[in-house]
Amino acid sequence: MQERIIFHVDVNSAFLSWEAVYRKEVLGEVLDLRTIPSAVGGDTAKRHGIILAKSTPAKKYNIQTGEPIHQALLKCPDLLLVPPNHTLYERYSRSLLNLLHQYTPDIEPFSIDEAFLDMTGACLNSSPIETAYGIKDRVKNELGFTVNIGISSNKLLAKMASDFQKPDMVHTLFTNEIPVKMWPLPLEELYFVGRSTSKILHGLGLITIGDIAHTDIRILKAHLGNKHGQVIYEYAHGINSDSVESTESPNKGYGNSTTLSKDVTDYETANLVLLSLSETVSARLRAGDVKCSCVTVELTDCDFNHQTHQTTLLSPTNTTNTIHETACRLLKEFWDGTPIRLLGIRTTKLSSEDYTQMNLFDMAKNEKLEKLDKALDSIRNKFGTDAIKRARFIDSKHEARPNE
Repeated sequence: MQERIIFHVDVNSAFLSWEAVYRKEVLGEVLDLRTIPSAVGGDTAKRHGIILAKSTPAKKYNIQTGEPIHQALLKCPDLLLVPPNHTLYERYSRSLLNLLHQYTPDIEPFSIDEAFLDMTGACLNSSPIETAYGIKDRVKNELGFTVNIGISSNKLLAKMASDFQKPDMVHTLFTNEIPVKMWPLPLEELYFVGRSTSKILHGLGLITIGDIAHTDIRILKAHLGNKHGQVIYEYAHGINSDSVESTESPNKGYGNSTTLSKDVTDYETANLVLLSLSETVSARLRAGDVKCSCVTVELTDCDFNHQTHQTTLLSPTNTTNTIHETACRLLKEFWDGTPIRLLGIRTTKLSSEDYTQMNLFDMAKNEKLEKLDKALDSIRNKFGTDAIKRARFIDSKHEARPNE
């Protein structure tokens, strides 16, 4: 039986790279953001929000993705900040996926700047490493930005490999390479090991991923719980059977997520974040002249445990209010109160806006909401996204910013 070959393609400093390419090649700017201390993030005028991406020179000042802008400026007062342009980033993301689809139809977008490729049987005239170098070089030459590509027999190890030395590199991490390439790494670099888990493992005297791999699984389960202990033990041994879940179309659904600058611990604040996400997602639905029949809420807690919960709506919608109310109800149903690091909303099962089956009691209410949303869209499209905002967001620190 042929061994699976999985690629993980990860854009290097995606938002910053895409900004740099656009400004040089489209706007004709001489300065390349990638060559100076620079970053994308937040509201650059008011200097609040978080860093979404930073250049390699900015890393020398210990600028961290996810840290508050004001904190980054204390480290590097000359840091050049540029506001995020998510429409632009989605365009570059699509161009990358279009290129990758020339190599295999089995592609799973993992985020706007990452994708898994099942390349089993696809490297016919060259080795997987040669194919990966060919993809990497084409992205650089044709699209203008760089990627790292990790190669392995499963998704976990491919993702670990792509995080090795950056930028513009190809790395392998097959099972026989684990003792040399993965086990010496700090245990924090193992996928699924968050801050709380790391603290527990260090309390057991463990330092590296190899230490986890050589610890009795019963000890890990006793301190981390049966499920989490099992996963951490298997990951430390490179065990993962997840398949690459390819999607039919980039517009199969619309979603948005945000990594929070501070863990959220109360339901009211979480609802405010969901409101901001609902506004973005519903605006994209309306811009695409579609409505959704399924809403999914996703969260990653402070231990990097990922959970999702979804529901099917009685009637398709693209109104902010309905999507927000649904998301809040879903969160209340499945969140156990563990501090939240990331929140997201996805809308799927799309249908044309021309077709809506709605009961009479909801019709009048929804017509008013749709008119209100379209009026807000029109104002924001003409005068900018901050031209009008809900009273709940005035002086609030919890207006969500999309993830890189």
